[in-house]
Amino acid sequence: MYELRLLCPEADVDVICEALDALDALSVSVEDADAHTEAEQPLFGEPGMPAPREGWQRSLLVALFAQEEPAREAARLLQLQDFFGGSTIVGVQNVPEQDWVRLTQSQFAPVDITQEFWIVPSWHEPPAEAKQVIRLDPGLAFGTGTHPTTRMCLRWIARNGQPGDAGKLGTVLDYGCGSGILAIGAAKFGATQIDAVDIDPAAVESTRINADSNHVTLNAGLPDLVDPANGRYQTVLANILATPLKVLAPLLVAHVAAGGHLVLAGILERQADELKQAYAPYIALEVADSEDGWILMTGRKPA
Repeated sequence: MYELRLLCPEADVDVICEALDALDALSVSVEDADAHTEAEQPLFGEPGMPAPREGWQRSLLVALFAQEEPAREAARLLQLQDFFGGSTIVGVQNVPEQDWVRLTQSQFAPVDITQEFWIVPSWHEPPAEAKQVIRLDPGLAFGTGTHPTTRMCLRWIARNGQPGDAGKLGTVLDYGCGSGILAIGAAKFGATQIDAVDIDPAAVESTRINADSNHVTLNAGLPDLVDPANGRYQTVLANILATPLKVLAPLLVAHVAAGGHLVLAGILERQADELKQAYAPYIALEVADSEDGWILMTGRKPA
């Protein structure tokens, strides 16, 4: 495998990427050419906020080719094009063979939610202190237990549920289930009927696979799985982002049974008042947990 590396200004990134694709590059990545220097530029904004700019002033493009000759031919042809005038070829180099599966797996270790509750990838043995374990491998859907919002939701489940006691969490709706990790966690801590829904069919499939791997029973599907008129749950979980949570306020609260709990995550600390105001006509929210600038908000519907 060989990679062609080149530098180009922000305005030319798209056209050069398209040209590399036409020249049969297997893949093209775009990086900040000034990364890890004083000239490095932040590109992505906070969740729910627009990016400060669309690209870096100087980008490093890395195009992957199966053989050395096509990589060098692509470099030669690019330099003949008018649009390449502001760009520079850095060079062509061999990419050492690696065990990419092992390399990827090495980046994911068991994650502790509480002292006795852990998220453990399939290639690891559970820690000796783990009494409750969710087996979960990184996949296409959001939710591996490493993000603060996921950990806070799982901590709430562990603190409010009880393995073998269906009366604690009761019936559960996981709205925006992603990998299904919250629904699976609820099942481990005594939930009875569990419905997990997402607008992404890949997330629904991921949830079903992960539920089978963890030997728990739940219903996974698109949002129409839930009866909009009669679906009431003792616990409603939604780990999304602040903006969709505000839009979904009447729908989510409507699914909470009398005396039931609403648990919301994906919220930054500075967004707490926004969420309280959005939900005020329906339920009173309070901050129940915080981690790394993120918060967990919960509310209880009157019995």
